[in-house]
Amino acid sequence: MLTLWLYQYVTMTSISTPKISLQNYRQQFLALANKAYFNYGGQGPMPQVALDAIQQAYVQIQQLGPFSSQSYAWVVAAADQARSTIAAELGTTPQTITLTENVSAGCNIALWGMEWRSGDHLLISDCEHHSVVATVQEVQRRFGVEVSVCPLQATVNGDDSIAVIERHLRPNTRLVVLSHILWNTGQILPIADIATLCHSYPSREPIRVLVDAAQSVGLLPLNLDQLQADFYAFTGHKWWCGPEGVGGLYVRPAAMESLQPTFLGWRGVTVDGAGQPVGWKPDGRRYEMATSAYPLYSGLRAAIAQHHQWGTAQERFQRIQMLSQLLWQQLCDLSGVVCVRSTPPEAGLVSFQLPDKSHDQLVKQLETNGLMIRAIPSPDCVRACLHYLTLESEVDLLVEAIRQFMQKA
Repeated sequence: MLTLWLYQYVTMTSISTPKISLQNYRQQFLALANKAYFNYGGQGPMPQVALDAIQQAYVQIQQLGPFSSQSYAWVVAAADQARSTIAAELGTTPQTITLTENVSAGCNIALWGMEWRSGDHLLISDCEHHSVVATVQEVQRRFGVEVSVCPLQATVNGDDSIAVIERHLRPNTRLVVLSHILWNTGQILPIADIATLCHSYPSREPIRVLVDAAQSVGLLPLNLDQLQADFYAFTGHKWWCGPEGVGGLYVRPAAMESLQPTFLGWRGVTVDGAGQPVGWKPDGRRYEMATSAYPLYSGLRAAIAQHHQWGTAQERFQRIQMLSQLLWQQLCDLSGVVCVRSTPPEAGLVSFQLPDKSHDQLVKQLETNGLMIRAIPSPDCVRACLHYLTLESEVDLLVEAIRQFMQKA
């Protein structure tokens, strides 16, 4: 009789029909040629087409004249095309998208753009990245905001995360900050249900939901208009395998008018005939500032297009699930290894612990052998990230290397 994980493996393998051989397809990614890479949640490897697009864009700008009417028109078009490409991938419209540098920038726009008052309540989960935690702490210090921490890490193995969040909401709650996929345990939170809970909660003012989407964009098939999160901050350099330095922020139309721009620049304002600012742009552009590395937009668009050469977002996600469950099962069968999740993971992050060994030492040892993973501080564990680009043979190599490490005295 097939076990649950094997049944899912067979089912997903039969559903997912790649358009090209994965072995040949991976040759587009230079970083995959000499290593087994499991750090997509930190940074994904760029395909050659993205590198070429960036170089060609820089050359074109120089040929046009880096500060000219032609290059300005090119820059505006490049930004518009980037917003349109991102919006199409995320199930929304370009008007909701702000181009940023990374997830932290997007979270900062949302956190500082709210009109905080002393005594307001902000709820953050205990599984957030320290860059977001640090920003929340500074908001608390400057404005006298009450901050409490919601214990979502304890829900990793089956507890009702929605019920836990509801117990921590208050009449003065203004914002809930959490991740779509928890970066340390790989748990997927039911963001749509959480947003519904927050928006309908009997609070003094509407409760907004800020989502750190560092681990979900490029991994999950998404429709942000249906998800109904108010703010959804993401990056292109992780699961999308785009260049570092390009990210975005989705702002739900119902939340946009109450979110003030904190930083202002020429890209976000409208001007009169004398060139004087008279207002903000009517859409997500209002949160953008000024000069950026515009050729990177071309690189991100090329990277996104490259993924479509292999399969749809759903096909890619199904393969990621299959590989994650395959690794999880093999780790569960390995003596001395404890998986953080007691059931097969839902996404591409597989976290595990070696109770009697040093996690940092394991990571260093594996890297010397060409296997790239990372340690996570809380919970103290090791995290392997599996992309649809990952090979089954690489999963076997990782498990065997961990087994050999465990056997050392």
